[in-house]
Amino acid sequence: MCEVKQPIVEIQHLSVTFRQYAEAFSQQWVSAINDLSVEVHAGEIVAVVGSSGSGKSLLAHAILGILPENSQKEGTICFDGECLTEEKTEQYRGKKIALVPQNVTYLDPLMKVGRQVRGQKNSPERKDMQRKLFLKYGLPEEVEDFYPHECSGGMLRRILLCTALIERPRLLIADEPTTGVEQALAVQAMQDFRAFAKEGNGVLFITHDLDMAVKTADRIVVFYAGTTLEEANARDFKEEKLRHPYTRALWQALPGNAFVSVPGRQPLAASVGEGCVYRSRCPFADAKCEGKIPFRSIDGGKVRCVKNLGYNERSTLA
Repeated sequence: MCEVKQPIVEIQHLSVTFRQYAEAFSQQWVSAINDLSVEVHAGEIVAVVGSSGSGKSLLAHAILGILPENSQKEGTICFDGECLTEEKTEQYRGKKIALVPQNVTYLDPLMKVGRQVRGQKNSPERKDMQRKLFLKYGLPEEVEDFYPHECSGGMLRRILLCTALIERPRLLIADEPTTGVEQALAVQAMQDFRAFAKEGNGVLFITHDLDMAVKTADRIVVFYAGTTLEEANARDFKEEKLRHPYTRALWQALPGNAFVSVPGRQPLAASVGEGCVYRSRCPFADAKCEGKIPFRSIDGGKVRCVKNLGYNERSTLA
């Protein structure tokens, strides 16, 4: 029997809610993520794919412990077999766990970008590392003396990438790292993520770009309306062995495939209630889709669906 190695990060049944004011100054808790489970092993790139508003960026914030004060988190997040406490999360943040954020406003507008990449360590060796990263990502040496407002959007994204990679973390969380970056540089960034993973580290790649995810990730987690609908190997997309109707529709919507749009709109996580979050748009929906939908293992992947869609009936609860 093959030994199953311990994941670098293991997230089980994560739920995130936000406290909001309702009518007459009363408060209510609004769901943003519901029952999300995902893990990343050494040597892996795991992509979390979802459209805007699905809540995927909140996953990064939950792992790093940077959710806003009006939030509440349930479930477990373990790093190298150790459940993350608030103290441990703060200790690992930016070191063992690094983020390439989606928003370029993470950069300090009053500090030169080279200094921000180097961080608190400003030795000649550190400066040399920063310059080598800048060279690799097409940033001239003089850019290190620029302030963020003097850089283009693409330059800022490359600077954020350098900020994370210079620390050589154990887990890299990349939140839309290739948005606004030229194709050649985006491919280069993903190649560097792969090299980073091959050194025994893990990458959690959060993106809306399914095509890029299929080309670069080992496994893909499909996120919709605050929850995971499917987890599949990247090759399952190319071989059309997908298990969930939404994942199939998302794949067929790509320009290189059928280029067929999915009718309807993605609902807010707080508005779907019990049952399948995709049922209002699903051509296979029936009364069975109104109840609790488990996340189950089937044919080498996982799916949150009561249908079997041509796959083996034998399955187990995840």
